Amino acid sequence: MKNFVKVLGTTILSIVIVVACSKDNDPVDDNLFVGTYNGSISYSQADSNTNIATDDGRVTLVKVGNTYNFDFSDGIPSLTGIQMEKNENIFVSSDGLITIDEGNLIIAFTEDGEVWGADCSR
Repeated sequence: MKNFVKVLGTTILSIVIVVACSKDNDPVDDNLFVGTYNGSISYSQADSNTNIATDDGRVTLVKVGNTYNFDFSDGIPSLTGIQMEKNENIFVSSDGLITIDEGNLIIAFTEDGEVWGADCSR
């Protein structure tokens, strides 16, 4: 009977740990969100009258230490050095918003007269 209780207790504990850990996916903790997202992307720069937009673009997300770099296709400059807080998959600052999860990436970001946009999935 004691062995049965041990096995049952261990099984229940294992299930609880697996279920609890599977919901802890966070951009800061792991590389789950690193990869390529496809969809609509855009970029503009007021000083040079540059406007780039496509519905068939891609953004490659690269994690470097505690920061993220967003490498855009179609000649759009990279957005680099974005640091997301632990347990947050949303970056909000006075410059804009970046939302990221396992399947979607949304960017609406402005810095020094440059504007990046993305609505992508993988």
